[in-house]
Amino acid sequence: MAATSVSRPWNLLKWLITSAIQRYHKLHVFGKVFIWLLVLFYVAFGAFVFIVTPSRIAQFLYDQAKLLAATRLGWLGIIAAMILISFPPFIGHTTLVTLCGFAYGMKGFYIAIAGSLLGSALVFTVLRLLFSQRIRAWSAQNEKWQALEAVVRSKGLPLIILIRVSPFPPWVYANSLFASIEPVKLWQFVVATCFISPKLLLHVFIGSKMAALSDGDQRGRMDTHDKIINGLLVGGGIIIAIFTSWLVYNLVQSHIRHLQGIPPETDELAAEAIEDYDEDAPLLSPTHSRV
Repeated sequence: MAATSVSRPWNLLKWLITSAIQRYHKLHVFGKVFIWLLVLFYVAFGAFVFIVTPSRIAQFLYDQAKLLAATRLGWLGIIAAMILISFPPFIGHTTLVTLCGFAYGMKGFYIAIAGSLLGSALVFTVLRLLFSQRIRAWSAQNEKWQALEAVVRSKGLPLIILIRVSPFPPWVYANSLFASIEPVKLWQFVVATCFISPKLLLHVFIGSKMAALSDGDQRGRMDTHDKIINGLLVGGGIIIAIFTSWLVYNLVQSHIRHLQGIPPETDELAAEAIEDYDEDAPLLSPTHSRV
């Protein structure tokens, strides 16, 4: 029994590593260069944090966040940034949501949900208007995409909500994913996006607790017990976010593969279409730009 308990996490780790390597090999050369540049960035960032010290960096970030919160239209700037990073190939949605909590506390949730809804709806509308012909031409030649569209057309809003709350594809790719699925209507996409509110609330909460630990004055007034509690809340929030993301993704994939009234082969192809959605997707791949 003990050996089995140990082997499960190890098998999961091996699967994650293998899956990551396979996805890396599928990337275009520019995608691979981007990955290595990202790795280099994180190495350099880690060295920077080590040299400057985390406490000084945290204090600087806290001071800048409070200046932002004190600015009359600072919240509007965050919403504008959230709209921008909702368009591919930009990233940083979770970071900006956490910043909402870091700068505004739990009130930042209203900024996060407004920016998320506006950004995703605008991306959906723009991509759908500009690339509708490419979507139809591409999907007509892709068996997996035809299966995904058939499943979404059959099950409607409940399935759209399930796919939307799944953490994969990531935010920016999920926006283009739904714009690429012709049966999805704008109102359905907006309603489905509202269901990510608990995830946004969690990241805003994490940001608010990180702010309390980042400010030297607040940290100085805390006793050891309070510091431990706040640290555990931040760490626990991150763990909950990771675990729930993994759980939701697996539940969604399992649900799609076992839909009632849909042929099993169609279910499987639809699930694979979501799993394989990346830079080779119809609205993102340069190889389809001439379609």
